Amino acid sequence: MIHPLRACLFFLCLFSLTACQQSTAPADAPVVTAVDDTTDYFDRDELLETAEAYLDEAPVPLTASVSERSAGGPRDFYSEGDYWWPDPANPDGPYIRRDGESNPENFVAHRLAMVDMSKQVATLVAAYKLTGEEKYADKAMEHLRAWFVSDETSMMPNLLYAQAISGRVTGRGIGIIDTIHLIEVAKAIEVLRALGYLDGPEDEALTGWFDQYLTWMTTHEYGLAERDNGNNHSTWWAAQVAAFASVAGREAELGLAREAYKNMLTVQMDSTGGFPQELERTKPYIYTLFNLEGFAVLADYGSRDGDHKLWDYESADGDGSLQRAFAFMAPYLMDKDGWPYPPDVAYYDEVPIQSPGMLLAARAYDDEQLLDAWKELDPERKSQEIERNFPIRRPSLWVE
Repeated sequence: MIHPLRACLFFLCLFSLTACQQSTAPADAPVVTAVDDTTDYFDRDELLETAEAYLDEAPVPLTASVSERSAGGPRDFYSEGDYWWPDPANPDGPYIRRDGESNPENFVAHRLAMVDMSKQVATLVAAYKLTGEEKYADKAMEHLRAWFVSDETSMMPNLLYAQAISGRVTGRGIGIIDTIHLIEVAKAIEVLRALGYLDGPEDEALTGWFDQYLTWMTTHEYGLAERDNGNNHSTWWAAQVAAFASVAGREAELGLAREAYKNMLTVQMDSTGGFPQELERTKPYIYTLFNLEGFAVLADYGSRDGDHKLWDYESADGDGSLQRAFAFMAPYLMDKDGWPYPPDVAYYDEVPIQSPGMLLAARAYDDEQLLDAWKELDPERKSQEIERNFPIRRPSLWVE
């Protein structure tokens, strides 16, 4: 049963959001015409069916699985470098790298648990946003408490032991990419807050966790190394900074993410709109899409203030713009036969997918061709690898 006061707040908030979008948009805001006419941005039946199934699933915090290879404690997130394998010439020695080939023997339980939690929270909150039924929000809060509030099961707000490599390091800065799956969790928390469901001590506790993690990833040497990585790792570092700064109310870090966006477009893109560091990988197609998704999320967070329209930003030389990057990839979304680079060594037949980042770009640029491609694609992630590379899943959390 929906509490009368919350129901009132829920519908008042929806009305207010709609009214603001219709009447108070900045005069110089990008005009959205034909693309904006399409309102069916998600499958409502699938959303509610999945949310109903999630009502029966108990939270699975990372403390449910422990690796004996982790140098951390039971509440420390732990993962191992994907492309690192035992050395055939020295089986007991340090692992060696095989780019693009994930080692199936690596410890991935914490990563999978985080992915599952992200999917559950995003779906449940999207269902609450659609229906106003508090059973969905209540269930989402069970997961959020287990992961970010409970003294017994909550994750420590750092990533000291992520992407470890056997025989080499106990953790690395690039491990921060594992928490891209918390971006949509942060978005869901903001939606719960905006709809009048979340406030008080639990809101403060959740805000505090993301505030602490944001401080760690913007000050610790691992975070600084990830910031300066130079490829998709830097993109997704900045996207996380923007998301976590938004939920924690830290305007300075939102500004930091905006500046990172501008710098990365200049550094990462060439004059064609391609990302050379992604195109030289063994999976150039997936990594290009992955990088575009991160830029789209970052542009969305960085374009809310009328003074900071990242979607329309162009580098000083005129070569760097996100619109050009999407235009570079657009011809190959529905026809990979013309892809001028080698096919990916793995998972090439599982991409592209219908990703929310593509939808955000289509709306921002009023690009009917991009929207049509998005509509034709399948949102299903057919493997753990694709699940890992596309962490934004519920478009209804991102668009009204």
